[in-house]
Amino acid sequence: MLREDHKRRLREEFNKKLENPVKLVVFTQEVECPFCAQTRSLIEELASLSDKIIVEVYDFVKDSEKAKFYMIDKVPAVAVVGSRDYGLRFYGLPYGYEFQTLLEAIFYASTGRTDLSEESRRRLKALKTPVRIQVFVTLTCPYCPQVASLAYKLAVESDMVRAEVVDISEFPHLAYRYAVMGVPKTVINDKVEFVGAVPEKLFIEYVMLATGSPGYIF
Repeated sequence: MLREDHKRRLREEFNKKLENPVKLVVFTQEVECPFCAQTRSLIEELASLSDKIIVEVYDFVKDSEKAKFYMIDKVPAVAVVGSRDYGLRFYGLPYGYEFQTLLEAIFYASTGRTDLSEESRRRLKALKTPVRIQVFVTLTCPYCPQVASLAYKLAVESDMVRAEVVDISEFPHLAYRYAVMGVPKTVINDKVEFVGAVPEKLFIEYVMLATGSPGYIF
């Protein structure tokens, strides 16, 4: 699925940026999943470019205990796991604009570091309530990776946060449930939602609002 020149650039980027091994845990199923085979193929092709990327593949139905362990509730799914599980998930085929989102998740998981501000880190450390961030995207949306990447950063920086990026075109029932009329749309703990790209500081405020944490600006 990747051109040879793209593979060459990725090898160079992986050599420079990957510090620790990253495990890509792929969940597929044999029926009623039109993009499962493509997702598995893409992830395995990506892993062939670096010995620091490890792939595990599970069947969503047959390996239900593994799916439960990784908190996977739909397919295709990819869990990006570093020295620990930061809660980084991608649902759908991570292609188009979202291929870069997957790469950034791999780099974050490998290093365990992000470029979040010290103020954002401080506020995340104060979280007492688990946070589930869902970012609904499409593969043709140029603004979606910015929001998806920010959600992943929050998950890396806080044990209380998990971040799921979902290609909404593959899961129409979720588009209906969450009234997704435009992307990126972000839903936090099924309580707070917003559409479009927002600055880091405002994203943190939405997280605080969703958890009832003191000090939010609204």
